[in-house]
This record gives sequence, structure tokens and C-alpha cells, in this order.
Amino acid sequence: MSGTVILVSYNRIAVCRNMRPVFLGLFLCAVLPLVNAGCSIMAHNKEDKFCRDSTDKTWHPVGSTWRNSKCMDCNCVDDSMRCCDAMGTPIYPDKCSVEYNYDSCTYEVFEKVPCAHGAVGK
Repeated sequence: MSGTVILVSYNRIAVCRNMRPVFLGLFLCAVLPLVNAGCSIMAHNKEDKFCRDSTDKTWHPVGSTWRNSKCMDCNCVDDSMRCCDAMGTPIYPDKCSVEYNYDSCTYEVFEKVPCAHGAVGK
């Protein structure tokens, strides 16, 4: 009977080994968008009861979350502060331009309009 248990355990290990690339692929698909999200982590002493937002120069108590004036979502924990870009980074072709609205934390991508000009005189 113990041989059967070992065989079943062995089969499960074999299935897990064969599934390893699938799990790795799923893991990378979940993690890679976070890498491109524009996050930063700043460590501080565990004795500190506040985090200082370097963008707005404001202080926030441990356990708090906030959005700063550059649309970064931040949270303060006992040993660090983490801030991530709330708008993301737009990807657009060279013929386009982007305009950020930091009041609403949105952006607009639009096609550049060629400038027509004339001259007066002579």
C-alpha cells in the first residue's frame, strides 16, 4: 500500500514539474505589468510614525493612503512608503502627443497638428 502512495505522490510531482513553465508564465504575466506601473519604495525606520511624501513634502501617518499632486497613489507602512503612478505611462506613436491633467489624474493622447504660418510685410 505504501508503494501506491509513493506512486501517487510521484505522479503529482511529475505533473507539477510539467506545469512549472505554465505557472512561471502566469506569474510573469501577473508581475510584468506591475514592473511597468512606475512604483517606488522608500524605506524608513520602523520607529518612525510618519512617512514624508517627497513630491508634496507632506507627512502621512503609518497606515494611511493618499494620492499626491503628481497622481501617485501612496501608502505608508511601518518600515516603508510605496508610491505607484495612478495614470500609467501612455504609449503612442511619434505623430501624437500627450497632455496630462494632474487635477483629474487623466491624460489625453492626440495627433499633432501641423503648424501653418504666413508672413506679413516686404
